[in-house]
Amino acid sequence: MFQPTTDARIYLLEDQDRRITPGGPAVIGPDGVRQDIPPAVYRVLQHVLEALRAGRAVKVSPLRTELPIDEAADALAIARDVLRKHVGAGEIPFRSTEYVDWVQLADVMNWDNQQRANRRAVLDEYWAEERDDDGRSS
Repeated sequence: MFQPTTDARIYLLEDQDRRITPGGPAVIGPDGVRQDIPPAVYRVLQHVLEALRAGRAVKVSPLRTELPIDEAADALAIARDVLRKHVGAGEIPFRSTEYVDWVQLADVMNWDNQQRANRRAVLDEYWAEERDDDGRSS
């Protein structure tokens, strides 16, 4: 069933995700020219198509894989000071140059995903306790 997407995502493909598979997905232009694409890129295009079909706007912005901390925070919609705090606490590796602290986008994405999973687990536990307190089984 078609469910329009409403979430923003960043796609970062590893080397193996950039490989084209024989007989795999392709984009066919109006001139009939077929361009094979990796399966991971096909999933990205599906996300874009779902959003456009739902009447949403789509922004596609290439990002470097290493970014200044503030740019990484902006890309993931994290408050800059929050990300800087966690980088400073050693939770996310970084490197410094004379004027800029740099982070790998993949490291920040992994950290952000872990933070989301932790928050989800706390909420799940809370709601399980609420159900137990109400006398209903969880």
